[in-house]
Amino acid sequence: MKRIAIAVAFALLVVCAGCGKKQTEQASAPQGKKKWIIGMSQCNLGEPWRVQMNEDIKQAASQHADEIEVIFKDAQNKTEVQQAQVREFIQMGVDLIIISPKEARPLTQPVAEAYQKGIPVIVLDRKVEGDQYTCFIGADNVKIGREAGKYLVKLLGGKGKVVELKGLMTSTPGQERHKGFMEGIAGSQIEIIFDADCQWLEPIAQREMQSALARFPQIDAVYAHNDPSAHGAYLAARQEGKGREKTIKFIGIDALPHEGVRYVKEGILTATFEYPTGGKEAIETALKILKGEQVPKNITLGTRIFTKENVDKGGEPL
Repeated sequence: MKRIAIAVAFALLVVCAGCGKKQTEQASAPQGKKKWIIGMSQCNLGEPWRVQMNEDIKQAASQHADEIEVIFKDAQNKTEVQQAQVREFIQMGVDLIIISPKEARPLTQPVAEAYQKGIPVIVLDRKVEGDQYTCFIGADNVKIGREAGKYLVKLLGGKGKVVELKGLMTSTPGQERHKGFMEGIAGSQIEIIFDADCQWLEPIAQREMQSALARFPQIDAVYAHNDPSAHGAYLAARQEGKGREKTIKFIGIDALPHEGVRYVKEGILTATFEYPTGGKEAIETALKILKGEQVPKNITLGTRIFTKENVDKGGEPL
């Protein structure tokens, strides 16, 4: 019996020693760091510029893969879908939301709901109403429109007949690019003879330009609120078969390397104005917010003009 007792005691000692070693190992094991979850709602992926924005966000986020994870959602150009996406992010309890809204007013309330629940919200490119968000990031659309107008006045010698192919006019960029353009041509003899809301889409712009060409024998220039619309206008003029694509000046906005800048190099567009996606800046700002740092309420991105004279030099800052 004595031998049995000694054996049992020894076995218990070994087991306890093993447990102690396991507990010590567990206590000293590095704990996995929880990633911050960012919800990104993109209003649509039908515009090349928006595809590029998502790519810029992905690229910037990949540099911090150990800290953040981004969940992307495509609203497919439907306001009610984007409203639901923001509320879904709220229910998921994400750490931060980035949204590029389809329209200002309808997205104001969902953004405010997230903000009031303590979820930081970065509004990217298109604004919402009020101030119930953490930070807005975007270029100065009024300035871009104004510079486009001033450039066109100089290009046409202060007078001419112009077609304006607008972006979605329920969005702030569309409204501001028109406002700035009107300021830029003020006091000149530039006349807008035709305008249409093309919703940023090339097929619509092409169709509207066909109508303009059929109605007006003289068109000196096209001011389009984005490069796809300018390109659509060019295609309509070329398809008309009268050679007017060679005499009309086509001006666009966005200046993506594979789109607007390429069109300038190919002689399709006379000029394009850069509108940065803000994707990189959104991730940089998100990380600051998540780490408890203060960020500005508004971050304004710069712009530049690309023409045949400066396109190979990377454009000219404005």
